[in-house]
Amino acid sequence: MTGTLTQIPAKPNRAPWTGDAQRLLLHNIRWQTYQTLLQSLEGQHLRLTYDRGNLEIMTLSPEHVGYKNLLRCLILVLAEELNLPLKNLGSTTYQREDLERALEPDECWYIRNLSLIRGRRRIDLTRDPPPDLVVEIDVTHSSLDRLSIYAALGVGEVWRFDGENLRVYCRGSEGRYEESDYSPTFPAVPVADLIRFVRQGEAEDDTSMVRAFRVWVRALLAKPSSRTAPQPEGG
Repeated sequence: MTGTLTQIPAKPNRAPWTGDAQRLLLHNIRWQTYQTLLQSLEGQHLRLTYDRGNLEIMTLSPEHVGYKNLLRCLILVLAEELNLPLKNLGSTTYQREDLERALEPDECWYIRNLSLIRGRRRIDLTRDPPPDLVVEIDVTHSSLDRLSIYAALGVGEVWRFDGENLRVYCRGSEGRYEESDYSPTFPAVPVADLIRFVRQGEAEDDTSMVRAFRVWVRALLAKPSSRTAPQPEGG
């Protein structure tokens, strides 16, 4: 595998790789080489991002994994309280060879398009829809523009948490993301209010955080002014 990488010619005046303690960015990597690395590194708790010849390999810190698990807990509670069917596919690899783009989200969910992938053992984006909602933890900032990759793959909604702020990005008709104060999936819940439960999860155990969040969600949904979450198509 090392020999394969060293045989790939670098562009003039550009190093074949750059990196730090948690990430390695390789340039001029062919799609076939990315596929080989993807299979070789499976199960190694690494995140690979491929963007038109650039390949980033990133290790995941306990902080990164902790935040993604907390946000997964919050989304599950919201779905349960709203009676919203969804399917979590975790860090599934999504790729399009024709676009030369691929990545693994930290968490992903099928909601509106749940019926279209029900029973699928493998997702093929040339045939199947991308996930409806993706969670992106950005505490170790990626060297590549992962939002542009999500946009190219057609992901409708991305939650991005940088350790301090949680932002929601919605893909518009022109294929570009715009930041929103509310999630289209959970419009009854102001996104900014979720941060305090993430902080509670940092300070306490997950069970206590989930219990407190469930109480808060039920009180919020009981208010007459609460918005209603959209129903999944055929879910």
